[in-house]
Amino acid sequence: QVQLVESGGGLVQPGGSLRLSCAASGSSFSINAMGWYRQAPRKERELVATITNVGNTNYADSVKGRFTISRDNAKNTVYLQMNSLKPDDTSVYYCNADLYVSGWYRGVYWGQGTQVTVSS
Repeated sequence: QVQLVESGGGLVQPGGSLRLSCAASGSSFSINAMGWYRQAPRKERELVATITNVGNTNYADSVKGRFTISRDNAKNTVYLQMNSLKPDDTSVYYCNADLYVSGWYRGVYWGQGTQVTVSS
C-alpha cells in the first residue's frame, strides 16, 4: 500500500512563508509526475503546481513568482515553498503523485491534505 503524507501547513501572516512537504511511502513503487492542488471552502479543487520526474514544472498563474515546487526523488518527496502569502491562498493543500506499483500503472494517488491559513 502506497501512502502520501503532507506536512508543513499552519497559520501564517500575510506576506509570510511556509514550506509544505509530501512524502510517499510503501514498497515496489515509482513516481512519475507529482503535484500540489488546493481547495478553499465552497470552491472546487484547483491546480497549484506540478513537477515531472525530470524536474519540468508548471504553475497556476495565481502563484507564479511566489511559489516554488521541487522534489527529491531519492526521498520520494515533493515540496512547495510558498512565499509572499496572501489571504486568498488560504486553503487545504493536497499533494498527488502519478504512481506505478510493481511495474503497473496505478493512477493518481492523493494525500490527506494540510490546512494553510493566511491571516493577520
